[in-house]
Amino acid sequence: MPQVHTYPSIPKSILLPIDFSPSSQTALDTASDLAEHYQATLFLVNAVPCLSEFALTYSVPDVALQRKMKTHAEHLLAKCHAALTARGIKSSYSVEVGNDVAASIIDVVEREHIDMVVISTHGVSGWHPLVFGSIAEKVVKLVQCPLLLLHSPNPETHSKSPSSRSMEWW
Repeated sequence: MPQVHTYPSIPKSILLPIDFSPSSQTALDTASDLAEHYQATLFLVNAVPCLSEFALTYSVPDVALQRKMKTHAEHLLAKCHAALTARGIKSSYSVEVGNDVAASIIDVVEREHIDMVVISTHGVSGWHPLVFGSIAEKVVKLVQCPLLLLHSPNPETHSKSPSSRSMEWW
């Protein structure tokens, strides 16, 4: 009989996929409130595209650009980590490299033994969801732990700013 992993009703570790968009800003506010309330560790993850997979067979992948994107994401995540630490919230973060963001998120959930995922419905993916489908939708279908899906306005149709209680994370 296969072993079934049960998740605690009170999370000890919460994962937040973050792309530094206004909707992920709002999700960070919510996830940090949950982590504070449950005294859980908040794990932030950002995915940087693996440019070599996009490169044509006759072109050279721009490794410097990928390194710059990863360094920039690490810098922003470090700022978030510092703000969380100042609030007394335990946190850690990672930058994943890969073109399947949903798979990267699921890998982190399994690797870090995450108890809960908080994710927003709209980020900075632009035309990508029209062709490949929503990252949040894929995570909802694949994740095995409890998930809090935060509906946020479509960035193309609403210019709503984060809530007034929102911290300036980046």
